Amino acid sequence: MSFNLTNQSVGIYLAPIRPQNAESLLELRLRNRSVHSRYEPKREESFFTLTGQKRLILQRMEEEELDRAYMFGIYSSEEKRLIGQITINNIVRGVGQFADLGYFIDHAQQGRGYMTGAVGLAANYAFQSLGLHRLQAAILLQNDASRRVLEKNGFQVEGIARRFLKIDGQWQDHRTYALLADEVTSQGNRPI
Repeated sequence: MSFNLTNQSVGIYLAPIRPQNAESLLELRLRNRSVHSRYEPKREESFFTLTGQKRLILQRMEEEELDRAYMFGIYSSEEKRLIGQITINNIVRGVGQFADLGYFIDHAQQGRGYMTGAVGLAANYAFQSLGLHRLQAAILLQNDASRRVLEKNGFQVEGIARRFLKIDGQWQDHRTYALLADEVTSQGNRPI
């Protein structure tokens, strides 16, 4: 898979992350490690190495081959620099046709609409190219920035999943959201 998904009005594009992007991904993770730690699982030190990031990328590429996950880098169109990551993962086919959405952006790039644009591009890809019926996301209850990103893209809140994921070393409650393909098309709405 080699292509770009572009949102010119926001000034970003998504491109599949490949092994040659491992150094940029590592720099992004290291630059944001302390800020993002409260939103992520505890990671082994080896994760924050070039080898660890290459391993992650190769794992995601295997999952892509099996139609289980797709990982994209979020790039600034102007600087052509990696500023975030977004992943469509845990894909279920058959009668389900759904997937989870996970993402993060460089702390210095927050508040510029980049993540809202990236989620819209990923949702369009999930529905139009992957043929999914449902895209879902779970966020920590206090993550207001992520809540706004999902709501701006038409995701609907569905409820609270108690002690859903082990984040920052603790099982934590998450607010669950979903966007359905027919909601997007029937309402004339498109993710941003």
